[in-house]
Amino acid sequence: MKLKSSPLLVATTATLMLTACSSSRQARDLAYVERPVEALYNAGADELDKKDYVSAIELFNEVERQHPYSEWARRSTLMSAYASYRSRRYDDAVSTAQRYLSLNPAGQGAPYAYYIIALSYFQQIVDVGRDQKTTELAQNALNDVVRRFPNTDYARDAQLKIDMVRDQLAGKEMEIGRWYLRRNEHLAAVNRFKTVVEDFDTTTHTPEALHRLVEAYLSLGLRDQAVAAASVLGYNYPNTNWYTMSYDLIENNSSGARPASSDRSILQKLTPW
Repeated sequence: MKLKSSPLLVATTATLMLTACSSSRQARDLAYVERPVEALYNAGADELDKKDYVSAIELFNEVERQHPYSEWARRSTLMSAYASYRSRRYDDAVSTAQRYLSLNPAGQGAPYAYYIIALSYFQQIVDVGRDQKTTELAQNALNDVVRRFPNTDYARDAQLKIDMVRDQLAGKEMEIGRWYLRRNEHLAAVNRFKTVVEDFDTTTHTPEALHRLVEAYLSLGLRDQAVAAASVLGYNYPNTNWYTMSYDLIENNSSGARPASSDRSILQKLTPW
């Protein structure tokens, strides 16, 4: 004869099962918490080596939770920031590194914390067609590394990345400037191209920026300014197609007689004095 299960019996059984599971989890948690701090840290390092970044972060966080003011905790904070960076959790990496710096502003790991912040922003840089706020954050963070720790490997690598970031920001200015130029908004275009020439003069975009200035100035009827921009272009980048195109534009828009001497350089021909 089969016995029917009463609702009370079912509920009681379920409760007992949940309690047992809960107790089991608590037992595991307690065993986990009671592990020596060195063991926790080394376990986190092992998980990091195995590229199990989530487990590594959990273990390093546990070190911080158990011994919040120890040297192990300070190391674990940096390791957690690194694990977050490697797992592409860049916001977590930044916040963890910033947490380390708030507690240890002059700590031995401060250079690395600043470097992790800079790398995390750098890895989030998007193409020039999108907003460059993160690129600006990366530039500021990289400059921070160079300024604070000038004689370190971190600073040397940061300087290389700064050049890449500057080229990115210059590319954004060029994109906007070309857009204005296509819309015949020449003054707005001039401002963008001048920004590239004046603020990002060491980037790969400078020759084109000078040529676009020639185009914009000629469209505005400002020949002297166009000649001046072309002269700078010819002096610094004489063997580029941008200079050849600028020279052709100046020649086609010339209102005066061309110099008779065939010995004059292109730069001399462009210069009205």
